Amino acid sequence: MKKIFASVAILMVIFSVFTCTKVYAENDIIDTENESKLIEIKENAAKSIEDYKEKYGSDAYGITAYVLNIIRIYSIPLCFLGIAISAIYQYIIGIRKLDTQEKGLVMMVSFITILVICQILPLAFAIIVKFGRG
Repeated sequence: MKKIFASVAILMVIFSVFTCTKVYAENDIIDTENESKLIEIKENAAKSIEDYKEKYGSDAYGITAYVLNIIRIYSIPLCFLGIAISAIYQYIIGIRKLDTQEKGLVMMVSFITILVICQILPLAFAIIVKFGRG
């Protein structure tokens, strides 16, 4: 079984090496439509950061609140993906291997803890900054 896996892996590496093509960059890779979308995304992010700076009354607090909000948003799908993978380890692969089942449980608890922290941290920051400062 290990020999078959190793030979398939070697064949895939050889196949990927021979099928690679060279890509030469040109000056007008980004066309005007994509350029306008990138500029719009940049302006929206800058406006959002300025709103946070105005809301919290400080550059440092505003940027921190903006970063915590981004972490809050992106932690949800990443942690759910981690929870799904750990559930596979625990309930599917762990039926045959008990050490893998324990690994899945530890991963699941870790991802749930990270999710809770990432969701509560922006709220705690807002409460402390708004009401904790004099």
